Amino acid sequence: MNLLRRLVHDIRAAAAAEMALVIPLLLIIMFGALEVGNYFLNEHILVKSVRDGARFAARQDFSNYSACTGSVSDPLLSNTRNVVKRGLLAGGADRLANWAATSISVTMICSTTAGGQTMSGIYRGRAQGAPIVIVNATVPYTPVLGSFGFSGIGLNLNASQQAAVMGL
Repeated sequence: MNLLRRLVHDIRAAAAAEMALVIPLLLIIMFGALEVGNYFLNEHILVKSVRDGARFAARQDFSNYSACTGSVSDPLLSNTRNVVKRGLLAGGADRLANWAATSISVTMICSTTAGGQTMSGIYRGRAQGAPIVIVNATVPYTPVLGSFGFSGIGLNLNASQQAAVMGL
């Protein structure tokens, strides 16, 4: 009885026992915050890349957008994909891992009115109206904690941007 009473009132190593109970929760919170931060960083990189690609495509000559067919000419398509994927027309490293060039689509539509008004300015006289380029990209997410069993399978990063072609 005396031994039991001493064990109950002994507080040595209580902090170590409490830490052993709390450390799994702290690790989950810490690594979860790391993974969420990495996800948002990759999403930001993708959105910025798609925005850069739409700006690049929108500043090309009107001859690249001669007909409103929904598709763009091959040199413009490959150049825009390179700008989105690498930030350069040629060479360079991919901005994100696991990025296939085929996951980037570049299409166009033509608008003859803007807010109910007839097009004017640089679009005057264009029978098809103002070409608008649309860039979409999808990249599979690569988790930081992949080596700890979090595969991220099925998680994709998606971004879309459109810009009116200025023909500069």
